[in-house]
Amino acid sequence: MTPFVPPHKRQAWQALQALAQGPQPHLRELLKSAERNAALHASGAGISIDYERQRVTREVMQQLLALADESQVMPQAQAMFKGEPINATEQRAVLHVALRGSHVPNPPWGHEISKQVANELHRVCTFAEKVREGHMKGFGGESITDVVNLGIGGSDLGPRMTTEALSHLTRDSFKNKVRVHYVSNVDAWSLYTALAYLNPARTAFVVQSKTFTTQETMTLAASAKRWLTDGGCPADQLGKHLIAVTANPHISAAQGFTPEHTFGFWDWVGGRYSVWSAIGLPLAISIGAFAFQDMLLGARAMDEHFLTAPSDQNLPLLMALFGIWNRNFLGATTHNIAPYASPLGKFASFLQQMDMESNGKGTHVDGSPVEVATAPVLWGGLGIDGQHAYFQLIHQGKHLVPMDFIGLRTERSPLPFAAEHHRVVLLNMQAQAQALAIGRTPEETMKELRDSGMDEAEVQRLAPHRSYPGNVPSTTIWVDALTPRSMGALMALYEHKVFCQAAIWGIHAYDQWGVELGKKMAKDIEAAEAARLKA
Repeated sequence: MTPFVPPHKRQAWQALQALAQGPQPHLRELLKSAERNAALHASGAGISIDYERQRVTREVMQQLLALADESQVMPQAQAMFKGEPINATEQRAVLHVALRGSHVPNPPWGHEISKQVANELHRVCTFAEKVREGHMKGFGGESITDVVNLGIGGSDLGPRMTTEALSHLTRDSFKNKVRVHYVSNVDAWSLYTALAYLNPARTAFVVQSKTFTTQETMTLAASAKRWLTDGGCPADQLGKHLIAVTANPHISAAQGFTPEHTFGFWDWVGGRYSVWSAIGLPLAISIGAFAFQDMLLGARAMDEHFLTAPSDQNLPLLMALFGIWNRNFLGATTHNIAPYASPLGKFASFLQQMDMESNGKGTHVDGSPVEVATAPVLWGGLGIDGQHAYFQLIHQGKHLVPMDFIGLRTERSPLPFAAEHHRVVLLNMQAQAQALAIGRTPEETMKELRDSGMDEAEVQRLAPHRSYPGNVPSTTIWVDALTPRSMGALMALYEHKVFCQAAIWGIHAYDQWGVELGKKMAKDIEAAEAARLKA
């Protein structure tokens, strides 16, 4: 085995440090080169990226690609796809890619895993359609009309985000009469608000927990059972309203969940990568089995692009490299996600867990302390809303905040004037990306103020306040239209970006010991309090 070399000791890393410490052209200058700008585009799996507003020169790109080679990013990706235990601290494979590839003729992870995945996917999709068609009956014989998902972290963020993003499929469907709700917060008001207008006789709960011991989720599940019985459900018929998604079916069975209402996944499915598994059941109920499977196909298309595209055209790898350059060499401590499409309102929250829980690490794979910055603080939200809130800081504050702008080429809203709305949305997105890149010099500001007729004293007074440094790097990600397939590809794009950055930083992306510590301490405090009361 090749000895591990920390990233900052790699040749390409040191070359990048030298480039970063030397003269850096402003984006205002870089964007003047039509030849450069035309080259800084790439596409795959139905998604295109425009990265001409990244602060990269030809020399920087050469060294970033060399860093990826020196860090053996793609050999590590091949190991993941083969099912090798790359989650080394837990001795687990990491095979969320297998969840959307069960149809692949010769899967690198093996036919047995594909068979298991295909069988469970069939069960999930069949059950989802049964619920959608009104064939799931409650204790009084009425069809289930509301499904409440109880889960936290990956058992909530992925299904919730995609349900909202693809909600137009629900609105356009005359077949589905079932509404899907999500509760993750164990705060009582969260559950109360969700249940306030629901009928226990027509409500089912999907309880999502890998271990089926997650404290927050099991507390919510206990309250859901009490709500059902208080609403008239006999104790021996609770199983009609309860659905389990877990890797520990024997535990859910002991709690009254029936085998036909229990759906499984495997220990090689990480929570934040689990929407592709049975964890996606509420999503499948919301959008339909066909659309759910189409989303899997979109993710699989991005998997294939990631494995086969040349490095200089590989979308996940390129986005990872821009992040490395901005984080480790330009000193950016945060990264903003700005979708310009209202259905993607929860996309930044979804990516927060994926990115920061994966790469918020300070220990190398060999156990040595990391001496370079790892995951940035990822944040954001809808771009149009952000323009009237925190974009001020990005334009003129003292933080360098690289950005991902996400835009749809076409909008399918049935609103009569949707095309005009969409034109204004994209106009704003493109304007913000350009303004952040080129800014406005004091000289340009003074000329504009003078041309407006302002007297010279006011020009001199106001010019510093109305000038913008610019030079904020960004990537614009273009999606043709928001469909299940494009949604799957977009999510997989970011999954593989996170993987590539972990490979370069030399950290484990798929464990989460910091999260586990908090869980353990909560249990320890609970036990200590119980002992005190008993004494």
